[in-house]
Amino acid sequence: MSHEADFEALTREVSNFAKERDWEKFHTPKNLAMAVAGEAGELAAEFQWLTAGESERSSLSPEQLNAIGLEIADVQIYLLRLADVLGVKIPDLVREKVSINENRF
Repeated sequence: MSHEADFEALTREVSNFAKERDWEKFHTPKNLAMAVAGEAGELAAEFQWLTAGESERSSLSPEQLNAIGLEIADVQIYLLRLADVLGVKIPDLVREKVSINENRF
């Protein structure tokens, strides 16, 4: 399976999860963007009091890595929902943004 097919499958899975719980009415672009920001804050909190060296993978405990991974997943879940609700394709937009950055930098 290609990476794009994986992305589409994850998007459907997250969308179905929301539908099964009747959460779609709450998943407006504004609410989802706010949820992304909140979850990004929780991800940042995992690193808040660590030094740069302590934040390196080799310095993190398995428990810390797991907690960080789950916060990354939360951010990604809300990004998938936001993109789905807005009808945008994240892989296409990432490629576009990388291209823009290649020309800028």
